[in-house]
Amino acid sequence: MPKVLISDKMDPKAAQIFRERGVEVDEITGKTPEELIAIIGDYDGLAIRSSTKVTKAILDAATNLKVVGRAGIGVDNVDIPAASAKGVVVMNTPFGNSITTAEHAIALMFALARQLPEANAQTQSGTWPKNGFMGVEVTGKTLGLIGAGNIGSIVADRALGLRMKVIAFDPFLSPERAVELGVEKVELDQLLARADFITLHTPLTDQTRNILSAENLAKAKKGVRIINCARGGLIDEAALKAGLDSGHIAGAALDVFVTEPAKEHALFGTENFVATPHLGASTSEAQVNVAIQVAEQMADYLLSGGVTNALNVPSLSAEEAPRLKPYMALAEELGSLIGQLSHGAIPRVSIHTEGAASELNQKPIVSAVLAGFLRTQTATVNMVNAPFLAKERGIEVREVRTEREGDYHTLVRVSVKTDAGERSVAGTLFGNTLPRLVELFGIKVEADLEGHMLYVVNEDAPGFIGRLGTLLGESGVNIGTFHLGRREAGGEAVLLLSIDEAVTPELLAKVKALPGVKTAMALAF
Repeated sequence: MPKVLISDKMDPKAAQIFRERGVEVDEITGKTPEELIAIIGDYDGLAIRSSTKVTKAILDAATNLKVVGRAGIGVDNVDIPAASAKGVVVMNTPFGNSITTAEHAIALMFALARQLPEANAQTQSGTWPKNGFMGVEVTGKTLGLIGAGNIGSIVADRALGLRMKVIAFDPFLSPERAVELGVEKVELDQLLARADFITLHTPLTDQTRNILSAENLAKAKKGVRIINCARGGLIDEAALKAGLDSGHIAGAALDVFVTEPAKEHALFGTENFVATPHLGASTSEAQVNVAIQVAEQMADYLLSGGVTNALNVPSLSAEEAPRLKPYMALAEELGSLIGQLSHGAIPRVSIHTEGAASELNQKPIVSAVLAGFLRTQTATVNMVNAPFLAKERGIEVREVRTEREGDYHTLVRVSVKTDAGERSVAGTLFGNTLPRLVELFGIKVEADLEGHMLYVVNEDAPGFIGRLGTLLGESGVNIGTFHLGRREAGGEAVLLLSIDEAVTPELLAKVKALPGVKTAMALAF
């Protein structure tokens, strides 16, 4: 009988589900790392919340451990690379807190609209400030969503029920999905100019960090009220305080901060500012939901091998895994590449396999493509939940198989529909094991996709490669590999360079300024 340890306080229903499913369970919480190391070797599964830190030392001592289940979204407290190296599956419950977080955002919107925290404090102090507070109605106001994924769509639904007008900025929101949600898709500048309330529901990525910067906050409509229940770092907190002090921003409510726990902060005490201590997921219902989900997922895996919401393995049978592994690596790299190079709403992703690739189980290959593609949009995507997230975003996924061989014994092609038309990338396996890019937007090019890379489209003209190499050398950037392709002499050429460090914004600006450069982007794999 499998044996599971619940090492953090969790709703009792988790232990109940384990026992009903035939899994032995111990609830031992509050242990130090040393104490956990001493007992972890007895268990096949470890169920945690946020308190237990699953370090390499603990994993090394976990000689029988097969699965770690996190009741919640974040897995910062789990060393996933170490778990993968040990063959330990890491699962989370990414959707158990969605309604709770959405409701908290709505609650903070009302708190700002009617100045409830200040009114409560002054009333209870005995001042009875009936004439001291003049709120605003939310009915008829415009709510601007930054991010219209799982949680954002729930907020939109609730706001429409309050008779608000909802506009949304989300580069990955398709027009069809916007109509389905009942929101108007807009660009960020339009949202800033029109929204009476702004609420953020996007992961923290390089693209979204400080999305509400000082510059963008200055573009916002005077009197705007801003809510963030997503991630600290999406808002420039110093600029937010300046906007509140000047009166340009009428109010702000934060449940998340750049540094947590935020026991001291420049915003604390600012007029019309409301703060809560990361309570987005803190309802009894959410705690029950994530406890039930993690117990069911872990029991499925330990008893039957079923994998759900795993962060480090796909859904695969033991027989398929060895043959599919290199194809999935290729598929994920191709998905990541086209995801980083494509902008705006993508209504359709097509995966076309040729030759040997067409004979394999397509589901893991498709999931790997989608996981790579969606990783630029959400930090919680994995090969298991990627198809669900694609469907949620209104992305049509097409699969095409061609049994005959073309130029290559085996080929995977990923195409996306964009405003500029169909764009595709293709790759193969060298020696049936090594992923290799062989075509990029119709241009033949052979390249490994790994580490930090620089992508450049330029006019094919003498001297360009020398100028680029000189610029990189003068900037102290070492080139690892250099890949070049072109459609025709004197036409358009593509360069893919692997370099030893991340491309800085300053370096990218210099590359873009080189004569003949049409496009330049930093890529990461």
